[in-house]
Amino acid sequence: MDDYLILFAVVFGINLLPAFGPPTWSIIVLFGFNTDLPVPGIVLTGALAAALGRFTLANGFRLLGRHVPENTRRNLAAVRAAFERKRRAGLAALALFAVSPVPSAQLFAAVGLAGVPIAPFTAAFFAGRLVSYSIYAGSAQLLAQSTLGDTFRETLSSPWGIALQVLLLAGLVALLRIDWEKHFGPAPEYAEDERP
Repeated sequence: MDDYLILFAVVFGINLLPAFGPPTWSIIVLFGFNTDLPVPGIVLTGALAAALGRFTLANGFRLLGRHVPENTRRNLAAVRAAFERKRRAGLAALALFAVSPVPSAQLFAAVGLAGVPIAPFTAAFFAGRLVSYSIYAGSAQLLAQSTLGDTFRETLSSPWGIALQVLLLAGLVALLRIDWEKHFGPAPEYAEDERP
């Protein structure tokens, strides 16, 4: 039971990081090699901890969103309204995101800032991670000689990994600077302000 709690705590903590955390799948694989826990238990615990960590991260950014300038709040409201109007396209993007190995921290930060409902993203993330973690755990021989320290070191020292994290953070900042109201129109709560 202690191994499950440690796994949950490590994965949850990593998924609270907005950037530069090691990939969760590598932690799951390493736990598979270094403990006697069954793979399905590791996958389920890891997916649950990752989803709850991202959910908490998004909610933290939602709280932060209350302290951004008014014009940024208006833009984020326009994004949220556009997402809610185009649910079908949003659900297709959500399905793609669910199984993607691309880092998700910045997406959850954007979801939180925009005020988009977090629960559907978290549910899709959880379902996708169940699938992807099962695949990674099944091909664990690739990491048989790795250690947790190696994984952290590689995450923080790999030029490609660092470049990807910096690029995703820059993308998040850029998304906040786009005039979404101009592209999507004002959100309903701000549309009344536009009337003469």
